[in-house]
Amino acid sequence: MRIKKAVEILEKLECDALLLLDESNMHYYCGLSPSEGAVVIFKDGSGIHLVDSRYTEAAENHSKSTGLNVIEINAPFADEFASICIKNNLKRIAFENETISLKSYNNFVKASSCEFIGIGDALMRIRNVKDSEEIKYLKEANRIAEESLSELLNHIKPGKSEKELQAYFDYLMAKNGSDGLSFDTILLTGAHTSLPHGVPSEKRVKSGDFVLIDFGATYKGYHSDMTRTFAVGSASDEMEEMYELVLQAQIAGIEALKPGARCADVYKASYDVLNEKNMAGYFRHGLGHGVGLEIHEGFSASPRSVDTYEIGNVTSIEPGIYLPDKFGIRIEDVCIVTENGNENISTFNKEFTIL
Repeated sequence: MRIKKAVEILEKLECDALLLLDESNMHYYCGLSPSEGAVVIFKDGSGIHLVDSRYTEAAENHSKSTGLNVIEINAPFADEFASICIKNNLKRIAFENETISLKSYNNFVKASSCEFIGIGDALMRIRNVKDSEEIKYLKEANRIAEESLSELLNHIKPGKSEKELQAYFDYLMAKNGSDGLSFDTILLTGAHTSLPHGVPSEKRVKSGDFVLIDFGATYKGYHSDMTRTFAVGSASDEMEEMYELVLQAQIAGIEALKPGARCADVYKASYDVLNEKNMAGYFRHGLGHGVGLEIHEGFSASPRSVDTYEIGNVTSIEPGIYLPDKFGIRIEDVCIVTENGNENISTFNKEFTIL
């Protein structure tokens, strides 16, 4: 099915082959993410995976299911591709004009002398609709992350530093089966929680603080993403009131997420809840982003988006409010757009909690 969709791109653009250099796009077709490589898909549905000697065995193992012919290069990738073009009489090449570096583009054009035709966001839109296997991997990545968070909560105590807890959490995710981190774990406490993407420091947890944790595990290349905010020891009435407001905003966003819903309208559903309490001015980012082989891919739930959700899209829903020099709160789940609305694959408790 994936190859068929690539062939449809070639037919639409009247191209002879599709050249993939983007790591995530290659993974989508070859099953692994080499740091360097190339995938070539021909209009007859056959394909080649070009690798260097570091990845030959892994690529050949994956080729049993992908059907790609693995070729270990003996020359620069661009030169090997040029040979393939001559051998197969390729003239028009579809390529990833939105992600390729200028250096790579120039190397491949110069080596092959073919005409290169940009595919725009065509592959993004294909990858934005997840199949059952991808959803299985996303759920497993999420399970690993949630299991790790359960263990971490036993260690969040006054006196522990942000960096200490971050490092231990990353270890827990690896121990529990994560292939790597979805992104650098954000673990903040106290006034640092007002920084939406703050960096963990030596700041130590104090009783009465919030601790905000934004984290993700990976499984077979697929990412999870979740944010939870906890109070430690005690909490003020304001902290609890603001937390409940963010939670209601998130619930509203999730309820609005369904096939045919405009991304901007899903954002607005959460925004309006915050705005009713005059707190929307402290919500300083989009409501959500697509998740898959990349931690940010596909559609975004933002007021500027012109996209519309469809069945198979996977997106985060993560409203937050950030009060400078005071505290911040974010609650994030990942949802799959389904025929009847959506499925929230994030199951970890998000009721107001004092550790």
